[in-house]
Amino acid sequence: MPPLINYDSPVFLKAFLEERELGMRKKFGQNFLVDSKARTMLLDALEIEPGDEVWEVGPGLGAMTAGLLERGAAVKAFEIDAGFIKILKEYYGDNPRFTLVEGDVFKTWREAGAAPGAGLGQCPFFLGNLPYNIAAALLADLIEGQRFFKRMVVTVQREVADRMIAKPGSADYSSFSVLCSSVYTLTPLRIIKGSAFYPVPHVDSRGIRFDLRTDRDPGAYPPLWQPLVRRLFADRRKTIKNNLQGFIGSAFMHHTDKEAALRALESCGIDPQRRAETLSPEEFSALAIVLEEMKKKGIEIT
Repeated sequence: MPPLINYDSPVFLKAFLEERELGMRKKFGQNFLVDSKARTMLLDALEIEPGDEVWEVGPGLGAMTAGLLERGAAVKAFEIDAGFIKILKEYYGDNPRFTLVEGDVFKTWREAGAAPGAGLGQCPFFLGNLPYNIAAALLADLIEGQRFFKRMVVTVQREVADRMIAKPGSADYSSFSVLCSSVYTLTPLRIIKGSAFYPVPHVDSRGIRFDLRTDRDPGAYPPLWQPLVRRLFADRRKTIKNNLQGFIGSAFMHHTDKEAALRALESCGIDPQRRAETLSPEEFSALAIVLEEMKKKGIEIT
C-alpha cells in the first residue's frame, strides 16, 4: 500500500510533490483544496448514494476522489497531468469503482459514457474543482453538447460563479447565465477563500450546485436558440429589435424584411425596446421557436 496522503497539509503536499519530482503546472490552473470542511461541504451538496456514477474533472492527487469512493460512488476521473495520472493509478487504480480517463477533458468527454441527451435516470453526477482557465468553457461545452448530469457541484472563481447565477437585469447576466439556467436550477454554495487552497490563488472561489431541470426537456431547444442568445448579447447597448433584425438578416440568408424582428417580438409579447439582459431564458426560448417557424414559412408570420 502506498503511504497515506495528507490532503489537508500544504507542507505535506509540497514535500510529496518534491519527492515525486512533480510540479504544479500553471497552464493547467492547478490548486489543491486543502480545507477538509470545504471538501465535505461540496461532497454533501452532491447528495449521492452508493453506486451512483460520478464524473470528476481535475482530481489532482485525489482528495475529492477519496471522498467520493468512501461514499460508495463509481468514479470516472478526468485528468490531463501525466504526473498526477501516475499518482492516481498508484493510489486508486486497483479500486474497481475507479476509472481514469487520461488527457484533455475537452477531447475525451464525448467518448466517456452515456449518450448525450440521456434520460434523467441515465445521467451521472458531476464534481469538479475546476481550473479557473477552463471552467466556463467546459461547462458551456458540456451543455451545448447535450451532455447533461442529474446534479453537478463545481468550484469556480467567484466572478465566474456570479455570472452563472446572475438573474435577468443584473450587470453579470450574460449568454452564459442563460445557457446554465436553461438546463439547470443553480444554487450558490458558500464562498471558499483563497487560503483554503494550495498553492493559494489570488482570488476567492465559490461552490455552485446545478440540478437538472425536470420541468422541460433540456435537449429540445430549437437549433436557432444558442446562436440567437449569443447574438442578442453581442451588443448589450442595442435594443432587442435592432439586434434581432441583424440576426434575422444573417440567419435567414440575409433576408431584408425590416419588420420581421418587430413581428417576431410582438408574437412573443416582448417589448422591442427592451435589451437582451432583461430577457428570461423562457423568453429567449419562445423567441427562438417563433423564429424557427418564420424560417420554415419564408419569414411571414401573422
